[in-house]
Amino acid sequence: MIFKRSFAGGCLLVLLALAGAVPVAADDGGAAEPPKVELVLDVSGSMRARDIDGRSRMTVAQQSFDAVVDALPAETQLGIRVLGARYRFPGSSKALGCTDTQQISPVGPVDKARAKAAIATLRPTGWTPIGLALRAATRDLGAGETTRRIILITDGEDTCSPPDPCEVARQLASQGTHLIVDTLGLTLNDKVRQQLTCIADATGGTYTAVQHQNELTGRLNQLVQRAGTTYKRTPVKVAGTAGCADAPTLAPGVYTDRERFSEHRWYRVTVAPGQELRASVSVSLDRTLNLDHGVLLRAVSGAGQELVRGTDAGSGRTDVQSTGLRWSNQRPGASPSPDGGSGGTQVCLVVSNSFSAPASVRTAPGMPLELTVDLAPSSDAPGGPDLGRGWLLLLVLAGTGLVAGLVTGWLARWRVAIWKEN
Repeated sequence: MIFKRSFAGGCLLVLLALAGAVPVAADDGGAAEPPKVELVLDVSGSMRARDIDGRSRMTVAQQSFDAVVDALPAETQLGIRVLGARYRFPGSSKALGCTDTQQISPVGPVDKARAKAAIATLRPTGWTPIGLALRAATRDLGAGETTRRIILITDGEDTCSPPDPCEVARQLASQGTHLIVDTLGLTLNDKVRQQLTCIADATGGTYTAVQHQNELTGRLNQLVQRAGTTYKRTPVKVAGTAGCADAPTLAPGVYTDRERFSEHRWYRVTVAPGQELRASVSVSLDRTLNLDHGVLLRAVSGAGQELVRGTDAGSGRTDVQSTGLRWSNQRPGASPSPDGGSGGTQVCLVVSNSFSAPASVRTAPGMPLELTVDLAPSSDAPGGPDLGRGWLLLLVLAGTGLVAGLVTGWLARWRVAIWKEN
């Protein structure tokens, strides 16, 4: 993929009705259940370290949790699970400490005051049974056809294997549970990074290293908001191609695909006259990348002419993970364009990326991306320069200027006359 959205998740709008071609269709039945997210927080003894903005890792995590709870969308059901919160390390039996995970707020509509009070009482004490906590969090979220998210915040690797947390993540992914695990690391330790990247990679989630309070709060809010934008439909797997001619035709919906480094991935959509294409793409960074990277989304005509490119193109940013675009097929009532026939205009969507990684990082499979596809009635776009539409405004401005000049001149002459009399 290439330059970023912000999606907000991540979304790609695509409606295609190519002559005779049956479009790939996402599940459009919607979801009867609300979005479900569980935050899993490490409360092990190492969270006492005071190396994030001069405060302890635990304090920073608690304050970020409070901000997330305050900003929680009304429809999102949130649960909170902790690990290492009861048995002291050292001091208690490790066998007992490695069973230490508990849910302090059940998945459901959140009582914000109670949730924040429960978070405030946490004190870092114990071991780090991440694998066990992931299994328990999966049970907390339950089964269903829509995607659920676990957001794991930790500063260390699992100290209680087995079960190995990476193997647990692989098992959960292989069961088709529609579960995504996003991981946030509060330390730059390489072993921790490798383990958290492996967990995220196995489930199509993301890994983020956090060094400051605002980074943790911002990323947590982003992930919780993303859960609300992707739960409604089970994402459909689709395979983009190396060119538009044989690209899959997509109907409105949510899709998942993978893209290799520096690859271009093509999809097709047909936009009828009077319709507006709204497309967005979001890429999950599931492994270590070199610093400068980006995601780019472009809409291209069937003849190869670029129609529009993603909103972040040309912004100068070098950390773009998601981006979106809008393109209207002329104006309402316009006749179909020649390359679209009676069904509308064929538009090719191209997802590109400028990712690269250190030599030790694998490049296959490609980076996971999420596309959301939609069409909407075309909104009026301003035309080119048109003085005809501006005559009335021009006359008003000219008249106002004339009156202001006359009044100013009269006042100046009046002041001079008064001054001479005195």
